Amino acid sequence: MTNKINNIIEELKSLTLLEAAELVKQIEEIFGVDASASASTGMVMMPTDVTTSSTSKEDEKTEFDVILEEVPAPKKITILKVVRSLTSLGLKEAKELVESAPKSIKESVSKEDAEEIRSKLEEVGAKVSIK
Repeated sequence: MTNKINNIIEELKSLTLLEAAELVKQIEEIFGVDASASASTGMVMMPTDVTTSSTSKEDEKTEFDVILEEVPAPKKITILKVVRSLTSLGLKEAKELVESAPKSIKESVSKEDAEEIRSKLEEVGAKVSIK
């Protein structure tokens, strides 16, 4: 690959989930494409032994989503500060995320990271779930 492509890939790796979603939206608008159509074609391939792989995935869940369930009004600013520190979002994006609870804060994180995020948010009064 060229240096230009390598640099773009490195930049993409550093995006947060919200930034990546915004990037996809803008690419769809600018280039007139539908990212969901191309993503679904890759999902057609299945492992040969479906029952074994799906059972083991259910038994050994390794990725968790942290969901901000409820934000009490008096503690909104404190929770907003914690959300910003956890997600590296700007003030506007973090405010929108907090105000639209229930909303996912982090996706596909390890159990330890999910528990740490939950404890930080619960310390400041937020209600959080891990799925």
